[in-house]
Amino acid sequence: MIGLRLRQVFFSYSDGMVLRNVDLSVHPGEMIGLLGPNGCGKTTLLKLASGILKPVQGDIWLDESDLGHMNRRSVARSVAVMPQQFYIPFAFTVDEVVTLGRTPFIRTLSGETLADRDVVSSSLEMVGVSDLKERRFDELSGGERQKVVLAMTLAQQPRLLLLDEPTLHLDITHQVEILERVRSLNREQGLTVIAAMHDLNLASLYFDRLVLLKDGHIVADGTPAEVITEDILREVYAAPVQVGRHPETGGPHVIIIPEGSSAASHDRLPS
Repeated sequence: MIGLRLRQVFFSYSDGMVLRNVDLSVHPGEMIGLLGPNGCGKTTLLKLASGILKPVQGDIWLDESDLGHMNRRSVARSVAVMPQQFYIPFAFTVDEVVTLGRTPFIRTLSGETLADRDVVSSSLEMVGVSDLKERRFDELSGGERQKVVLAMTLAQQPRLLLLDEPTLHLDITHQVEILERVRSLNREQGLTVIAAMHDLNLASLYFDRLVLLKDGHIVADGTPAEVITEDILREVYAAPVQVGRHPETGGPHVIIIPEGSSAASHDRLPS
């Protein structure tokens, strides 16, 4: 398990500041959902946490190590990133794609070992795609590809897993499969997880802690019940919503109210 600490982090691209004075502590074994509108800084925060980007101000620590002073191979042996989109220009098989996750551990001249093969096989099995290992990656469905990319990240044997919109463009079945798998890894292996999410209801169901961003600031950080409230969501998203209770879990459940609907004038849904 591994912890993450961002202290007074600022980051800007050429067209302006994206993150402003972000303080965030992630304890080992936590599973955190990052929420917020498009452009609020979720993906940028993940890239900073992975060391792909460096803050213009502030520092980031992985346990006792300053991320800014770690080389890429060392970071890749602790942190894995499941990107929002994964493209590969070659006709790789599923097995070959997942084997890419072993790159930080494979020596340039000696190639992969039996231990590497064991990890790849285990990763395929954990995600439930062993039966696809001989298939070409570019011939898979979107849901199958997402599961293979998750297996690739697990082949890195990370202690911190960063996911950027892991359920993007997936149907309900594959959304649930991905998030159930990640939650199982978190609970059974203590894997620390941070995921950028758009779907507020999925985030409420699967993440114990939510961090809500707006304009590069953290505006709320806590349990789903503390973060997913009507007042906070209306402030951040500027959209008419009502928050009720999920019929099974009792957690917050967001309902969008169409403009002009008679329900839009009601303050609350019954709990």
